[in-house]
Amino acid sequence: MNVIAAGDAAINAENFDALMTFYADDATLVIEPGRCVTGHVALRNAFVAIAEHFTHTLRVSQEEILVVEGAGTALVLAKTRIRATLKNGKPYDVLRRATYVFRREERGAWRCSIDNSYGTELLSSAPA
Repeated sequence: MNVIAAGDAAINAENFDALMTFYADDATLVIEPGRCVTGHVALRNAFVAIAEHFTHTLRVSQEEILVVEGAGTALVLAKTRIRATLKNGKPYDVLRRATYVFRREERGAWRCSIDNSYGTELLSSAPA
């Protein structure tokens, strides 16, 4: 999905206004296990805070993507590479098995409705 690459480019450039065009109005972002936000204002604020957390060095890319589409919805499974420099100067480089949900809007555009870069890792952190 080209929309994912364009979204990654917007994150990397810290172009948060452009980034919001890739999300549904009621989209949910998993910030970290146990912490989510919903809606454009909350998502934009979260991405600004994430950029600051990673000292404006965040670089996101997808190394592999599988799209399963049905009924105007797409489940996207991805190997998402996240690189940055932490505030203490140490490099941060992780590969996550992300899950994203997209829905096709009336005019045919795909918008992300769930952004979960942690994927099934959330199961490991869920309370019993």
